[in-house]
Amino acid sequence: MLRAVVIDDIEAIRTKNYELIKVTCPNIALVGQADSVASGLQLIKQVVPDLIFLDVEMPDGTGFDLLQKLGPTHCKVIFVTGFEDFAIRAFRFSAIDYLLKPLDPEELIEAVRKAEALQNKEVWELKLNTLFTNLERPKNLQKLVLKTAEKIYSVNIQDIVHCESDKNYTTFYFINAPKLVVSTTLKEYETLLKPFNFFRCHQSHLINMLYFDHFIKSDGGNTIVMKNKSAIPLSIRKKEEFLLLIDSL
Repeated sequence: MLRAVVIDDIEAIRTKNYELIKVTCPNIALVGQADSVASGLQLIKQVVPDLIFLDVEMPDGTGFDLLQKLGPTHCKVIFVTGFEDFAIRAFRFSAIDYLLKPLDPEELIEAVRKAEALQNKEVWELKLNTLFTNLERPKNLQKLVLKTAEKIYSVNIQDIVHCESDKNYTTFYFINAPKLVVSTTLKEYETLLKPFNFFRCHQSHLINMLYFDHFIKSDGGNTIVMKNKSAIPLSIRKKEEFLLLIDSL
């Protein structure tokens, strides 16, 4: 059983979430609640919980400020936010769970299940460090957490040349590193990486336009050649969009 605390500055929401957790998550022992960064820090140091349900925005700072002030800790964190704000992409890139207010019971149960399953302290520290890095770095220097069958990696987004889909798996190819295979669909990464100048040129391929080298037109099909010499097919229905994209480079 995980010992948990709830930290949120709005009393009505904090109380509602506290009660929902008690009802839906019998494997959670709630041991306290707080309403700010300062009181949250005091509470965590006093009760030393296993899990923190942590609000993002509070009057005296953010949940990120609280964790940085807390320093190295074994506590797992599920962030809770009322906004589809800048932090959401940082959570997703870092593979850290978050919940949107008002809490959905099924999403809450799933987030707690993942927290229980996360036993590796090094994995949690990697995710948290990636989160802090992404919050501090400019957009073009963001990192992405990738989980293979053997390990979890934190990679620089600008080092990804292209991604290739194989059913429910995605292979990442890098400019100067071995490829990585993860058990996540290409569609999810398309959504994450599109704002970083990635283009879905084919049902099975997502390319980083930073590494586009040249385009080959032929009767047998159109081909995009990347700077690492990879030849990527361009689907017919994507050709016009791709040519417009090239013109804007």
